[in-house]
Amino acid sequence: MRGATRITSRHVIEHTEPNVQLVGILEQWDWSGNAQSSHGSKVALILHGTLGHKNYLYQKQLASRLPMDSFRFDFRGNHESTGEWSIGKIENDLVDLDIVAEFLRSRYGYIVALVIAHSRASISALRWINFSPTGRKVEWLVNISGRYRIEKIRELYTNTERGGMLEKQGHYDLKANVAGRDLTLLAKREDIEGILQLDQSFVWDTFPSHTHVLTIHGLKDTLVPPYDAIIYARALSNRAPGTHTLQLIEEADHNFRGFQNEIIETILEWLASAQRGRIKNGIWRAGVSGKL
Repeated sequence: MRGATRITSRHVIEHTEPNVQLVGILEQWDWSGNAQSSHGSKVALILHGTLGHKNYLYQKQLASRLPMDSFRFDFRGNHESTGEWSIGKIENDLVDLDIVAEFLRSRYGYIVALVIAHSRASISALRWINFSPTGRKVEWLVNISGRYRIEKIRELYTNTERGGMLEKQGHYDLKANVAGRDLTLLAKREDIEGILQLDQSFVWDTFPSHTHVLTIHGLKDTLVPPYDAIIYARALSNRAPGTHTLQLIEEADHNFRGFQNEIIETILEWLASAQRGRIKNGIWRAGVSGKL
C-alpha cells in the first residue's frame, strides 16, 4: 500500500489441546515508520481448505494487498501446524479459530473483522461466525467455493475405490503434495461420517444480521456444485443491515486456477464498497457490461 511499510512476522501459537501448535503469518501495515499499537485495530483471517496451507493459491498475494492487517495460518495437522490431521473434524477448526482470535486479541489487541475462507474453511468460517461469540462480531465474510449441501460429500465416495476401502477397512490413504512435500494422510470413515452430520441450514435463520457476505464460485467446480452458491445467496440475502453479494466465474474450477488475480481484485473491490456502505444484495457488478 502506498506510503506504508509491510511488516511480516511468523508466529507459533500454543494451543489449549496437548501436542498442538498453530503456525501463522501476521502481515501488518506500518504507516509511520515506527511500530504502532494495534489495539482495537481490525484484522483479517485468511483460511485454507482441505490439503491447503497458509500460502496456498491466492492467500499470500491477497495478504500483501489487503488494506488492513491480516493473519493466515495452517489449521492443526496441516503443513507447519502440529496435531492430528483430519479430513472431516470441522469442530477442530472452530476451536483453532477461537485460539487464533484470542492470540491476536491478547497479544496485539486485534478485533477479527474480516474472514476470507476457501472450500472446507468456508464451512468452518460460517459455523464459527454463527456459533462463536467472537465469530459473531465479524463484519465481512468472503465465502469461496463453499459447500452448503454437505450430504453430497457422500457422492464423492459412491462406487469408488476410496469408498470401498472405507467400507472394508474404515479408512484409506490419501496421497497429496502439500507445499512441495509428498504426503500420505489417513482419511478415517468416522471423520467423514462426522462431517456428513453437519447441517448448514442455520444460515437461513441465525446467521448474524450485520455480517456482509461475498460468495465466489467457479462454474466449472466439479468438487462443490456451483448451485450451492445460489443457495447461500438465497439464504443470506434476506437480512439487514447485512448483505449478500454473489460472484460466479464462468471458466473457473474449485481452486480458481488461472483466475487468482480476478479473485483478489473482486475481494478488494467488494471490501472497499462494503467499507463505504455502498454494498447491497445481488450479483457483483450488477449493471456492468462484461465479456459476453
